[in-house]
Amino acid sequence: MEECKKRVFSAIQPTGSITIGNYIGAVRNMVAMQDEYDCLYAVADLHSLTVDIAPAALRKNTLELAAILMAAGIDPEKSVFFVQSQVHEHAELGWVLNCYAQFGEARRMTQFKDKSAKAPENVNVGLFDYPVLMAADILLYMTDYVPVGKDQVQHLELSRTIAERFNSRNSPTFKVPEAILPKFGQKVRSLSDPTAKMSKSDSDPNGYVLVLDRPEDIARKFKRAVTDSDSKIIYAPDEKPGISNLLTIYSAFAGVDMDESVKRFEGRDYAYLKTTVADAVIEGLRPIREGYEKLMADKDGLLKTLAVGAEKASYIARRTMSKVWRKLGCVRP
Repeated sequence: MEECKKRVFSAIQPTGSITIGNYIGAVRNMVAMQDEYDCLYAVADLHSLTVDIAPAALRKNTLELAAILMAAGIDPEKSVFFVQSQVHEHAELGWVLNCYAQFGEARRMTQFKDKSAKAPENVNVGLFDYPVLMAADILLYMTDYVPVGKDQVQHLELSRTIAERFNSRNSPTFKVPEAILPKFGQKVRSLSDPTAKMSKSDSDPNGYVLVLDRPEDIARKFKRAVTDSDSKIIYAPDEKPGISNLLTIYSAFAGVDMDESVKRFEGRDYAYLKTTVADAVIEGLRPIREGYEKLMADKDGLLKTLAVGAEKASYIARRTMSKVWRKLGCVRP
C-alpha cells in the first residue's frame, strides 16, 4: 500500500509580475516539492484586497501570476492550483478563526506594524486581520507543512496557536502545521542597494529584475548593478554584498553551487561577471516568458484550468468546514 504524501500549502499574492528574488526564493521550491508532497498552491487574491487596487488590475494581476507560476513549473496535474476567492470556505473559516485569535496576538504581528507605517492612510481591519485569514488558508486543507521565509515565521506560529486553541476547545479538528525550509535559494538582494532585499517596491527600478522583463532590460540592470571598489570576485556577503549577490543569482540560474560559481569567475573582472550573470538569467527566464505568453494567449483555457483546481480544493475545504460547523454547533442544511 502506497504511503500517503504529506500535504504542503503555499499561496502568493497577485501583484503582477514577480521578481527573480521571488522566483529563486519561493517559486523554484514550490515546483521542486510537487513530486515529494501533496501540494496545494493558490493565488491569494483575497489578501490583495487589503490595499487599494482597481478591479481590472486585480483581475489582470491574478491571471498574470497564475500564468507565470504555471510557466515556471507549477503543474495542475501534480498539484491543486487555484485562485483563493474561488473557494469560499477560505473566507468562512477566516471568520470562525477570528473568534479563536486574541487581539493581542494579532496586534503583535510585525508585518502589520511595517505595512501600517508604509501606508498610514489605509490601515484597514483587513490588514490587521491578514494573519488570521492566512491561518484559515493553511488549516482549511489539513496542511502538514508550510514553506516560509523569515518574514512569515511569526504568521505560521499564530496559525499553530489558533489550531491548538480550537482543538483544545472543540476536540482535535485541525492539523497543527509545521514550517518547512527551502531546499535551495538564498535571499536575493537589490541590484542598486545590495544591503536591502530585492523588491518591486524599490524606488529604483534598476534594483529589481522581473521574471517578465525584456532581455535588453535585464542586461541593462545587471550592467548597472552596484559592486565595490575592489576587484576580487569572492563570496563574502558582509564584506562584498554586491558581488556576493551577483554570485548568488548566478549560482541559482546556472545550477551550480557557490564554490563552482566563484571558481568560474576566478581572474575575471566585474564587467565580465555582470554580463555572464545577466546572460544566465536571460536564458533561465526564456522558457518561462515563452510559456507565459502561450498561456495568456489562451485565457479561456487558463480560466478553465483554474476552475478545475478550485473544484478540487473545494472538495477538501467542504469536508473541513463540515467538521468545523459540527464541532461549533452551527445548524447546517
